[in-house]
Amino acid sequence: MTTSTLPSRDAALALMHEYTASDSLRKHMYAVEAAMRAYAGHFGEDTDRWGITGLMHDFDYERWPNAAHSPTDEHPAGGVRLLRERGYPEDMLEAILGHASYSGVPRVTQMAKALFAVDELTGLITATALVRPSKSVHEVDARSVRKKMKDKAFARGVNRDDVVNGATDLGVDLDWHIQFVTDAMKARAESLGLAGI
Repeated sequence: MTTSTLPSRDAALALMHEYTASDSLRKHMYAVEAAMRAYAGHFGEDTDRWGITGLMHDFDYERWPNAAHSPTDEHPAGGVRLLRERGYPEDMLEAILGHASYSGVPRVTQMAKALFAVDELTGLITATALVRPSKSVHEVDARSVRKKMKDKAFARGVNRDDVVNGATDLGVDLDWHIQFVTDAMKARAESLGLAGI
């Protein structure tokens, strides 16, 4: 495939599954994909291009979880190198690199800004849903997520500054952004394991 050819979702999904064994990490990537597809529709962009970018943004995390000996072999640089060899478009690769602030790659495109904005937020929404008795994202809204955001002990691994700054950089209101991403996840609740018990 040439550098301007978009891979199929099936091909991307197969590669993601090859590199990612963790069910929770796979579901995180599905959630980010759902949010990216929703934002692509909102901004009038290519939903497959944005969706596949979201789907693949962490595919290499288990193999290179930021503890490698060389920056070219850590997440996401190691994965981007592999995706580049497979002909993934450069704008997708730049967005994937840019979702990790430590990569030093600036988020210039709307797609890159959206990926950064939804990445940590999907984790917070997932955690908010999973502490509900029903374990359903259908019982989550912006207000409940904001309430959980204030509790620093809750979902400790979620970077709250990234959530806030991501919305700002994307040019959207934080509460609106949280609700928008929550709604995107509700539409895919079954595949995210958040449809309830």
